[in-house]
Amino acid sequence: MRVRHVHRIGGIGGSERHLLTLLPALAERGVDVSFLGLDDPSRAPDPFYEALAVPYERLQAPRDVDPALARRVQRAVRDVDVVHTHLVHADVYGALGARRLVSTKHNDDPFRAGAFRFVERALARRASRVIAITHALARFQVERVGLPRDKVEVIHYGLDDVPQAWGSNPPDPVPPDARVLLAICRLEPQKGVDVAIEALREIENAWLVVLGEGPQRAELERLATDRVYLPGRVPDVAAWLRRASVLVHPVRWEGFGLGVLEAMLAAVPVVATDVSSLPELVGDAGILVPADDPSALAAAVNRVLTDPADYGERGRARARAEFSVAKMADRTLEVYRRGLARPPLG
Repeated sequence: MRVRHVHRIGGIGGSERHLLTLLPALAERGVDVSFLGLDDPSRAPDPFYEALAVPYERLQAPRDVDPALARRVQRAVRDVDVVHTHLVHADVYGALGARRLVSTKHNDDPFRAGAFRFVERALARRASRVIAITHALARFQVERVGLPRDKVEVIHYGLDDVPQAWGSNPPDPVPPDARVLLAICRLEPQKGVDVAIEALREIENAWLVVLGEGPQRAELERLATDRVYLPGRVPDVAAWLRRASVLVHPVRWEGFGLGVLEAMLAAVPVVATDVSSLPELVGDAGILVPADDPSALAAAVNRVLTDPADYGERGRARARAEFSVAKMADRTLEVYRRGLARPPLG
């Protein structure tokens, strides 16, 4: 079985980290799996390929709309059994040349429920299966986007451990005995880092450390106090998880929340917003608060700092039971097998 995944690459976010886990797991199961990257050169695609453990091909994709790229993608996928696309650019370009198409939906961005929903519906007609990474996202795809319910299947992200280090973290200004509120996310409005910075004013003797990079950096640096540290992408996430007292995830919407799952695996208590996928992911492993409410976020963090209870251990147990790599890979492979039983697209 030859399967080629297609994704536009401009850094390493949740969907990219998902692929770095899923693709080698599929290869271990005997799938001839490869990757076609549509590179956004204005961002940072190279680190993704440095971490990728399966064969790949790279195409330059500097523009959102590019007919020449569509033709190159069509040639690159025409000889495989299944094309598996991720996010908007890959969904559109990858669908054009696919003999059999699977599409994974990674987030509930409101953009998808606007005028683009008509494109989504047309692409879904070509797909043998649409994978949603949570039940909340599946409901969004059916109820808000209008995809057919019988084509949408839920397969959660899977992780078995926190990320392996690829180097040592640089020196930092955070005191060794400080209480660390850790966020693992891109620096963009969706993630609500501005809310966490505001909440810090109501939390004493703590630092906010945000691991990630993104277009909102300059704005967040202007908002930041002397207890906020924005180191960008770091080589050893696990080292910061060991220092963390709580993981904060104050997003405005969320497809999944891999940083939350990493914290759960590390037995770090979680305070997150009660939106999208997060109730489904966090369960009883943390506290959920309303979005865009710094005082509610601060109150929940203060509660955990005062009494962490057994949130951490509950989180680790939940992560291991519900979100394993084996479960994710096996269910994805079954989707491919069912797709191969269907006639190829004309």
